[in-house]
Amino acid sequence: MFSRLPQKFSAPFGLLGDEAKLAFPTQPGGILKLAAVRNIPASDNYWEQYFVLFDSASDVFSLIAPHHIRRALIDAPENVATLIQVVTSRLFNLVSDHTFPSTSSSSVTALASSFIKSRSGSIERNTTKEVLNCLRILQRVLPVVFDVEGESNAFELELLWKKEEVDEVELQNSEEPDSTQFVIEDEEDNDNEVQNLPPTPGPNQAKPKKQLPSLGERLFSCIFDLLFCCGFTLPIQIQVDHHKINYVIWEKGVGSTVDSGFSHAYDNNRIEVLRLLLVLLSRQIYVPPGSLFMKPSFFSLHLVRKTSRRDVLTLLCSLLNVTMNSGTKQESGISNMAGKLPYNHLVFKGEDPRSNLVGISLQILCTLLDFQSGSARDATTNSGDGQVTIPTARTNGFRYFLMKLHRIKDFDFIIDGIIGILEQQMAAINNVLPGARKSVPYINETILFCWKVLELNKKLRLYLLDSDKSMVLLAYLLTHALEVKDKPQQHGLCRALSYIVQTLSADSGFGSGLRKSVKGQIPAKYNNGGTMADFLIQVTTDLSYISKDEKLTCKCQAVYSMVATTSGTPISLYPALIIALSNAAPYFRNLSVTASTRLVQLFTSFSNPMFLLSDEGHPRILFFMLEAFNSVILHNLANNPNLIYAILSSHKVFEDIGTFTLARGLRDIRRVQLAEEGRAHKPENDTKNRRSGETVDPGMEKLRLLSEEGNSATEEEVTIETSYTESEEGSAGSETIEQKSKKAQGKMRERQSLSEDNAGVPAASVGRNGFVPTQEWVTSWQQGLPLDIVLLMISELLPKIQEIQASRKATSSSAAVDFLANVNLQHVLPSPPPVVARRFVWSDASIVWLTSLIWGEIYVRGMTPLGIWNATNVRLFYVKHSQAQQRQLTDTVTNVVGGLLRRTSESQARRT
Repeated sequence: MFSRLPQKFSAPFGLLGDEAKLAFPTQPGGILKLAAVRNIPASDNYWEQYFVLFDSASDVFSLIAPHHIRRALIDAPENVATLIQVVTSRLFNLVSDHTFPSTSSSSVTALASSFIKSRSGSIERNTTKEVLNCLRILQRVLPVVFDVEGESNAFELELLWKKEEVDEVELQNSEEPDSTQFVIEDEEDNDNEVQNLPPTPGPNQAKPKKQLPSLGERLFSCIFDLLFCCGFTLPIQIQVDHHKINYVIWEKGVGSTVDSGFSHAYDNNRIEVLRLLLVLLSRQIYVPPGSLFMKPSFFSLHLVRKTSRRDVLTLLCSLLNVTMNSGTKQESGISNMAGKLPYNHLVFKGEDPRSNLVGISLQILCTLLDFQSGSARDATTNSGDGQVTIPTARTNGFRYFLMKLHRIKDFDFIIDGIIGILEQQMAAINNVLPGARKSVPYINETILFCWKVLELNKKLRLYLLDSDKSMVLLAYLLTHALEVKDKPQQHGLCRALSYIVQTLSADSGFGSGLRKSVKGQIPAKYNNGGTMADFLIQVTTDLSYISKDEKLTCKCQAVYSMVATTSGTPISLYPALIIALSNAAPYFRNLSVTASTRLVQLFTSFSNPMFLLSDEGHPRILFFMLEAFNSVILHNLANNPNLIYAILSSHKVFEDIGTFTLARGLRDIRRVQLAEEGRAHKPENDTKNRRSGETVDPGMEKLRLLSEEGNSATEEEVTIETSYTESEEGSAGSETIEQKSKKAQGKMRERQSLSEDNAGVPAASVGRNGFVPTQEWVTSWQQGLPLDIVLLMISELLPKIQEIQASRKATSSSAAVDFLANVNLQHVLPSPPPVVARRFVWSDASIVWLTSLIWGEIYVRGMTPLGIWNATNVRLFYVKHSQAQQRQLTDTVTNVVGGLLRRTSESQARRT
């Protein structure tokens, strides 16, 4: 009975397909022909295999290597052009074909039908597979074309952006009746529209010409059609009559109150289309930073400036809703419950289509909302604050319409979505079992998108700051910064986070929000707002409560930890974070002892000679710190006794800055270097301490290391701060500031007399990147430091505090703090000035930096599993590849299991 079966099964059973796939990279009739044979005609059967051979994106990216395309571009560039033309032409025809999307072939009847057709030699055509292969081939080929082109764009201009002129009469005769179904004319075109038909040209008159859309323009139109194609990316049930293209928003949220329908198959198809869109937008990463504004990407310019209002709004809302719903939706079912099991991500390696869709949607949103190049730069306009730049519908439609969002429910939806994603990340950090939950894969893109939203939509930002959610968002952002601050590859994101904090701090609502309690899933290791009992309880909860007195402690400690424990590497973090503190300082109330001590410790670190003299811009950080102290003194002196006492305890630091000279700074640096060399020869003391089992308090050890790193804390300063901390802890043997000061002054005079004749280190050896500090430079910034307010306060209060400490030994610190809580210096200090915050100001350099940061994140995400931009020479940013670690047997096994599960899920998705 089996004698009638065919000797070889056809493609539906997958046997011949595997043989052809294995032969494609090596056989002369495969990819090698693209470079070996010149001028392959577009009608050649050779091109057919590109549409039917591949079954997945991984097939295309593994069987077509970048060097194949690169070699063809060098040896036979006309074949690459033909390939792109053939693929796009097939794509356009398939989208308009009535057989696309192809029906599901998962039923027994369909399988039997395909088997019968295979016997007769005919195979049922799968138009959906052909469309997907067209998209995948373009995804693979175009990055190599962009790489080879570099700053030049002659090839793509000729191929993708050249418009063909035809006779208008000929064009009208060739148009199909429904060709204008989804065309929206521009308003300016309507104004210039002529109602009467053009006169028939005479025998000596030239026929009127009309330009056809370029290949690139048609490709963008096709992409939009595919993103909203019923049966492909949208449910077939919402198709209207025979019109399969329906521009409806994918999910409910902004602009829509209903969901169009969910399916893993639709998600996978959306990913394929969006990946091609992302590849087109990636043209700008092959241009160096210096040419980013002068040579903008034609693809990005067309999308943000030439896309119709309907298409912009539909795509923008669809991407917004998909991403924000990922942070607010709570799906039910077995799959959702299984996803919450510990270490689930280590067992099931299959890719999650929904997670991938959210990630690529966020990436496209970030790139579109960030793009400002060439004619897409924001327009400059005059306002009450002077000249400001804002986007318009003609510069960047996506930036413009996001800026125009104004409904409260849309604000709540976006804010809740962002906070929801951040909460998922906090839950992964907070888990009792280490590594039991997978980190959110698109957390970095979420943070960058959050910045773009806060930057573009002022109404949303003000609404956020007026709500209780602002402090939750701030706590999550700072917590994530603390999580990644020690990873060099994440320093760019830390810098972005510091700018977000500065952006938020520039509005008055931020200051008033600092006095509120905070609710959020803050990891316990960063929550220093209570006792150890509170700490142990909060570890196991999803909510971390910070009282009024400790709210500012949380913020100040977070900033302190980022600055103090990054070993001075990410210098770019300092100004934005300190400016944020300066912006918020007028609203500081009841700062805790820890927060106050750390603020003064930051000032001590920034005032050390090694830091001040190493870079021309470092003294401005000292300026911002003094502004913060001045704001507290002038606006809330009596409400911050702990901070005032900490300043008085370290008064010598502030006084020394007023008399700082280059020579003294160089001598101090040399003295510290000698001391460090001396300690290096005496390691036995540390060894004995370690052997004896002596434990060191981590907080005090951090302060000690920071002081040594700062190289500026004198013996007097360390003694005073230690006395302050001990007295707060109830130590009965603490000495007064005056006694300590006299002791330290004697020792300082002795040390100064011994080192007066010693020369300091050379100035040229202190500066970095060729900077050499001079006394004239020191004088220029020293005279501009706002020291008067602090020194005036010290001169008024220090004698009174010393008197209190001299009269009350054991409880002198508590008595001093109580005295400072009721002090009034209005008769001495000037009137508080109006609060004027420093906003983050965009410049060309910052725009280029953020663009490179966004695309750097996208590039890294694209390395797995496909490696979209691998083996191409990216010029916008530097790519450093780390050495791959040796894979273990367990990894191999899990990857094999994951691959089987992924194939199973993909096959199920195709049958959906």
